[in-house]
Amino acid sequence: MISATSASAPNNLRPASEVMKLERLGSMFASRLSFVRSLMRKMITERWQITNTVFDLDSKGHGLAVYRITTPGHCYHCVIFSRDLAPEQRSDRVIAEAWDVTFAVVEGEAEDSLLEQMAANVPLQEAGRQHPRVLVLSRANKSLRNFSQFATSLATGQQPNPAWLTSVGYLYRTTAVYGNGKFGIADFARLERNPDFNRPFAAQMLAVYVLRQFSIEQLNHLARVQSPEQAVPLHPELQRYLGVGNSTGLGMAPFLINHPQLIQQWVYGRERALASARLEPANEQTHTKLRALMARALKHLQQTRTEDRDQTLRNQETVGSVAEVIDWLDRTPAHHALYEELITWAHSHCSLETQELINTMLIELYPELPDGLEDELGCLESMDLQPDMKARQLKDLIERKFDWALSYREDCPDDNYWFWYRSAEKEEPRLGIRGAESGAEKETALAVGPRISRCHAKLERFLQRSPNAMVVEFLMAHPEQKECVRRIQTLGETPYGEIRANLWHRDMKPMHLLRTKLSFFGASRFDPKSDRWVRITLFQGAPLSAELSNHELSPEKLDDWGFPLEPVIEAGESGQTLQGGAL
Repeated sequence: MISATSASAPNNLRPASEVMKLERLGSMFASRLSFVRSLMRKMITERWQITNTVFDLDSKGHGLAVYRITTPGHCYHCVIFSRDLAPEQRSDRVIAEAWDVTFAVVEGEAEDSLLEQMAANVPLQEAGRQHPRVLVLSRANKSLRNFSQFATSLATGQQPNPAWLTSVGYLYRTTAVYGNGKFGIADFARLERNPDFNRPFAAQMLAVYVLRQFSIEQLNHLARVQSPEQAVPLHPELQRYLGVGNSTGLGMAPFLINHPQLIQQWVYGRERALASARLEPANEQTHTKLRALMARALKHLQQTRTEDRDQTLRNQETVGSVAEVIDWLDRTPAHHALYEELITWAHSHCSLETQELINTMLIELYPELPDGLEDELGCLESMDLQPDMKARQLKDLIERKFDWALSYREDCPDDNYWFWYRSAEKEEPRLGIRGAESGAEKETALAVGPRISRCHAKLERFLQRSPNAMVVEFLMAHPEQKECVRRIQTLGETPYGEIRANLWHRDMKPMHLLRTKLSFFGASRFDPKSDRWVRITLFQGAPLSAELSNHELSPEKLDDWGFPLEPVIEAGESGQTLQGGAL
């Protein structure tokens, strides 16, 4: 793991006191370093090939499909099982027992014996006995409205209305994408040694990408079944505009807390890329490109739809704020310190989302700067205890590096409003109101701030009695503090690892936690369905699998797909044609 105080770090990194505030983290957008962008760039650069080898679907689109993925040094197969699902069985909850499709990415060849074993177990998901060559296990449900509308349009020889994809940007949404040894599949160490998937969540993102290709081919198949003579395939522009949805809830929150060293690497990588971009002198060319990127983002945000009132208001605020940024750029000519002037102005005039959007676009502006950081976003996590540290040094470390946690008040109802626990019935992380809802006896230790504050209070009292004691002596008196002390000592010099918030506080918004992780994944179309679960879209606008190995398309052009825009349908001489929405 690389510390944020590393000699290789730019000297203009933003302080953790700014970056790691929960509200700011919850305002971030997907960037060039997000995992879907990183994987796509690798696939484009190395010209991965994805070919359909089995497509055995019946007239209702149910059956088996197999896709072969060929990289420069290996081959893999994505095996997809599509089944008939009764309406009452369709659920996005992690405890569901049946799905429209289940699928897995397997290393190596997909021989008949392996396919037979997978057919008996992959549809069962957690309940199955998964093969150790499986790298990723997942499942997804249809967007029934889009599937019906799209298939009907294509069957009549017409392209679907692009606005349907603007409203709901996918045909399938995943409800879980498992990796790293879950349920008997290949463990993390196996992927870590694999150059194809040694970046965070790369194998999981590949599985989602192949599902996108299957959704397109299944849709075309269903249209042909309805009208063999009249049906037309989905237009390539609409295929690119099609993403894969994901439905997720509070299950993402524990990851951010339980993997602080990994979060440190993600945030540190993004901050290094941003700091380097801010040091670049602006010129007419980069000024023009920055304005074009902001204009594309503005239109993308204007086209984003959500039923959630609070998110709608937030989107509207961001749209107005981004329009002000574009106006500022139009009024401000290119000069050496343009970016710093823009950032300073935005801090006083723009919403947090707009400030972070500007940072995302500055990273996008200089693609050569962040690309080398992609291989530094992972780490081997290890919390090390230093028992021979002076107890007073530990106290000083808390007060210097974790001062944000000391604002916690033990006797304040607002500071102790929420509690986190895992539901025994639903097997999901939950959030309850302390004193008003049941489950507090199953509370999990996610609120790091209060834990550190309590540790500090006990340490202060201990030092009054034993001012020259060592940490080991403090832990002998308070053994329950061992894990907290280990975390404090390990993360003392890695400031981006801890989210600087009291996760028990009444004003804490769990959506900020979800968006933090989803922004690093590369999510777009953030659509909350309550204050505790959200639907998003992945890979919308991304190149199609057939384009990855097309040498006539430059890698730079293929990689330019962030903030996709709704394609525009125009009437041509021979029927409908589409114009791409990208700039």
